[in-house]
Amino acid sequence: MAIIPQREMDFWKKIERKDDLHRFKYVLDSLDDEPLMQYLEKKRGKGRNEYPVRVLWNCMLAMVVFGSRSISDFIREMTRNPTLCEVVGCDMYKQMEAIPHHYVFSRFFNLLKKEEVEQQIKEIFDGLVEELRRLLPDFGKVLAVDSKGISSFAKWMSKRRKADGRSEKDADVGVKTYDKNLGNGKVEKVKKKWFGFKAHLIVDATYELPVIYEVTKASVHDCPILEKLLKGFKGRHPEVLKRCEHLTADRGYDSKDNNQSLLDNYKIVPVIDIRDMWKDGEKTRLLDPSKAGNVVYNSRGEIFCVCPVMNEMRPMTYWGYEDGRRALKYRCPAGALGVACKGRKQCCADTKYGKTVRVPLDLDRRLFVPLPRSTPKWQKLYNKRSSIERVNSRLDVSFGFENHTIRGKMKMTLFIGVSLIVMLAMAVGHINAGEKKLMRSLVGAVRAA
Repeated sequence: MAIIPQREMDFWKKIERKDDLHRFKYVLDSLDDEPLMQYLEKKRGKGRNEYPVRVLWNCMLAMVVFGSRSISDFIREMTRNPTLCEVVGCDMYKQMEAIPHHYVFSRFFNLLKKEEVEQQIKEIFDGLVEELRRLLPDFGKVLAVDSKGISSFAKWMSKRRKADGRSEKDADVGVKTYDKNLGNGKVEKVKKKWFGFKAHLIVDATYELPVIYEVTKASVHDCPILEKLLKGFKGRHPEVLKRCEHLTADRGYDSKDNNQSLLDNYKIVPVIDIRDMWKDGEKTRLLDPSKAGNVVYNSRGEIFCVCPVMNEMRPMTYWGYEDGRRALKYRCPAGALGVACKGRKQCCADTKYGKTVRVPLDLDRRLFVPLPRSTPKWQKLYNKRSSIERVNSRLDVSFGFENHTIRGKMKMTLFIGVSLIVMLAMAVGHINAGEKKLMRSLVGAVRAA
């Protein structure tokens, strides 16, 4: 046997792995879960109390922080980590008997599958969102919305199969179509189907942290759920909503009603990609069909002028949004940018300034928005939509929803909610500890105390 010289005890203290326990402490210190604990203790009443609900709740939070994929994995972690057992509140005088059994966790999770508990968890979530509003002055300035499909652990139950405890009664089939870039300008339509649920999220696009969520069946369409999310957000976080200037989303949320509601009801500029809904094969339409003119627009709301001499179509220069007129102002590219144009004298009465047109938003609320899709600013804001994809990725990888054992909508909502409050509590803990750069990290390094 190779003999290794012993190191000083201080050396081992310095290299001891404390990351997970430190992150778990951040979560415990950041949560205001006392109302939930009192509710659960009242529900338990005078029953057996070998494993208090506070201990089991802490264990549930620790399962998320330690990345346990199942109850059995977490029990094994507790058997080899006595410090964790002590932190969650186990009675260490009982030694191994202090660790809850598998069936204890199962019964506790069933206790949590109630609407009252779901509401309590949303209140904890809301408290963390308000804390982040206090800590981050620009929190909520740019928001992103999207949904995430989550497959159920159970398979689709056929009509012939008898229902039992292993079947799934709450889920259904969802379908999502997206474009896959094959290169060389080729795009392929890809259709994804799954049996399960959807988690609808609005997140802060700068800090990549959720601000509101909703769990539905997989078949619920993304577009109409946006208004429900915004109403709930306004009621629960009005101050955060007042900060919001832009909301970005993919074309699944493209609709006249969404654009109109965002701007008129919430004073938020929509930055939403658009679908080509022109089915008649038209490439452009006259801006004002009642008058003879040479200004046209396409299915993305982009404005062009057509040279009366060369018959060339050129994009007009966006010159800002006029809030009083609720209209977009565009100028002739020859007058605004000095582009050479042989038909300028025929087209423009004012040869110095060039032709000017104003496009009212009411012409088509789906096509025309205060920030046109042709501008660099729109593209820059739209690129922030990827923030919600990274949040969805963390739910899959770090929080284990890519490979889970959850059945039922109530239980899925419970675990989604707990995972999101851990995400927010971790961010609050990192900020309070002076580690703002690590606020989105569930597995990153934490400084030893």
